[in-house]
Amino acid sequence: MTPLHDGLRLAEAPDGVLAGRAVDGDVRSFEVLVRRHGPLMRAYATRILGSTSESDDVVQEAFITAWDQLPTVKDLSAVKSWLMRITSHKAIDRIRARRDHAPLEDWDVEAPDSDTPHRRAEAASQWEMISQVLGRLSETQRQCWLLREMGGYSYDEIAEELKIPPSTVRGHLARARRKLVEEMEEWR
Repeated sequence: MTPLHDGLRLAEAPDGVLAGRAVDGDVRSFEVLVRRHGPLMRAYATRILGSTSESDDVVQEAFITAWDQLPTVKDLSAVKSWLMRITSHKAIDRIRARRDHAPLEDWDVEAPDSDTPHRRAEAASQWEMISQVLGRLSETQRQCWLLREMGGYSYDEIAEELKIPPSTVRGHLARARRKLVEEMEEWR
């Protein structure tokens, strides 16, 4: 394989090389990262948000943040998991914003018995509690839990994504679940 400056196509370059070039201001290298990881980020955002209507905005916001914050990344070869983490944070922020801005058309619809104001308030409170508990987990535990429970990833996919062994993924998930069960006991 020839070096990048001798004609290696950017599309074939590893993430770390592309990220390093993007840090130096190479927009084309960043565009390759966008094309390479955008579809996965969009699918992940859709899984967290429950719909595709906002996932494109979340991914766009994630890439804007990534472009701004890329110089702060310590391990440029792990840019994929870093992008997924940004996407996760942006999607969760979007979910939080939904609670503050209920659409007006929803006000005229008769709520089913399971969607009473009491149940909605309870669900919002429960989601807030889950968010707080997730915020107290270690970064790796939180990533494992979100990828598994919100993203539907398998243990092997999580291991590949986070570059850790599957047995470590299982351990992080077990600890995260135990912490959630302990902290959410009042909701059982």
